[in-house]
Amino acid sequence: MLARFFYVLSNYISVQIHSLTGFQLGQRILMARLESILDNDFYKFTMQYAVTKLFPRAKARYQFINRGKHQFPDGFAEKLQEAVRELGKLKLSKEEKSFFAETCPYIDPTYFDFLQGYQYDPSEVSIEQDGPDLTVKIEGYWYRTILWEVPIMSLICELYYEMMGLQRVSDDEVAAIVESKMQKYDKLDITIADFGTRRRHSFAVHDLVIDTLKKHNSKTFIGTSNVYLAMKHQTKPIGTHAHEWFMFHAAKFGYKMANLLGLENWADVYRGDLGIALSDTYTTEVFFKQFDKKLTKLFDGIRHDSGDAIEFAQKTINHYLSKGIDPNSKTIIFSDGLDYAKVERIVNFCKGKIGISFGIGTDFTNDVGLKRMNIVLKMTEALPEDGDWTPVIKLSDEAMKHTGAPKEIEMAKRYLQIDEQA
Repeated sequence: MLARFFYVLSNYISVQIHSLTGFQLGQRILMARLESILDNDFYKFTMQYAVTKLFPRAKARYQFINRGKHQFPDGFAEKLQEAVRELGKLKLSKEEKSFFAETCPYIDPTYFDFLQGYQYDPSEVSIEQDGPDLTVKIEGYWYRTILWEVPIMSLICELYYEMMGLQRVSDDEVAAIVESKMQKYDKLDITIADFGTRRRHSFAVHDLVIDTLKKHNSKTFIGTSNVYLAMKHQTKPIGTHAHEWFMFHAAKFGYKMANLLGLENWADVYRGDLGIALSDTYTTEVFFKQFDKKLTKLFDGIRHDSGDAIEFAQKTINHYLSKGIDPNSKTIIFSDGLDYAKVERIVNFCKGKIGISFGIGTDFTNDVGLKRMNIVLKMTEALPEDGDWTPVIKLSDEAMKHTGAPKEIEMAKRYLQIDEQA
């Protein structure tokens, strides 16, 4: 009897261990995977639509950047490649198409027909591993490759925690943490959206976070950047465009015209909808020089994604006043690594001076008792039309967030007369 007991116990322990690492009863189970093609950030689809209309022949290259110097375990690339292959099986369902089309009447029906026929092509993604170092590269037509960034980043995060055997806090604790934060945010009388797809702990945590936010009894939570979770939890998908929109325009039209023509083209496609402009692709100082009175009036507001939030708010207020516009008629969306302390500081400065709202990322979707990952996946080159590939860069309001080749960064700074020592 005793031998039988230990036999059963050893089998039970083996099953539990294997289930934690993606195996169960000898059969492989891929744990990190996406359930829907809409499990992506809203702005990826809005940019994809604009690309299909304006730049259907453009090509792009992207590369993974391991800012946090994370050490990836043996076999990570293989599991990530398997997860990427699984993405190739996803297709837009009729229910998803109906939700998306009804939510976005400003997008032509032809786009949703296109998206219904779209499938990820895993051959566009190259994944390699050298010891603990991971390399991920993406190449293809921009209108196709534009959707890869967010799902691959979320898969990298989830696989990392899974393969490292790192245990998070319980579901009840995750929900309690979110609820506690919302009770504090409620007192600030603000609106908040979830922006946490890319570096979330896992889909399960993200799903739980949105469920908790949606059930929270207040008007503070207004939506999520994740289209699938917006549909599942009956809330609003939120977003406009990302840095790559302006990075491509720099490759096609030059650095001095990137912001201006990027916003002009955006306005031509969306005709006043999705009117929040991203300001820090080539520093805020350069942005405001190109953000003329027409665009300042046309766009509903600006998104802050790097640099000191208070300095940015004051510059933005001054810009609106210089154009004869009441800052309270416009909105700043703050989205740069926010937590309660940062949000409270911003609210105390901005209240009554300018409209404000907030996009909270990993402080919602990866506050689970583990170290958060610091990774990005950025466009590195663009091919606007037949010819040579053109390197692209991002000049954030924080030098540590610059991306691209160092020589290209220095050349662009000289060309745009950016002095980071000032």
